[in-house]
Amino acid sequence: QEHFVESGGALKQPGESLRISCVGSHEAFDSKNIAWFRRPLGGGRAVIAQITPGGFDDYIDSVKGRFTVSRDNSRNTVYLQMNNLKLEDTGEYFCNRLPGYEWPWGRGTRVIVSS
Repeated sequence: QEHFVESGGALKQPGESLRISCVGSHEAFDSKNIAWFRRPLGGGRAVIAQITPGGFDDYIDSVKGRFTVSRDNSRNTVYLQMNNLKLEDTGEYFCNRLPGYEWPWGRGTRVIVSS
């Protein structure tokens, strides 16, 4: 069954950096916009960044300038480089297609930012 596997989550301190990854086994992965979603502990899942097949990216205001999404279509992989982490970046991170077009969800990867 086609699925996503997110990895790379860790416990970090404010101001530190982290890169997380998402691998998709879907045949059409490289032709789809892929988004990173964040679910704060006890909260709902929401898009924070997205990238087109050609590499154009977009971000919500709270992560713009700190996070960078990239992809390697040859590896069916999308990355999220997170710099200058803040306490409010804590949460579970998932990748998927944009809302309304989602494929089955992966298990996510947990990022905790704590001093």
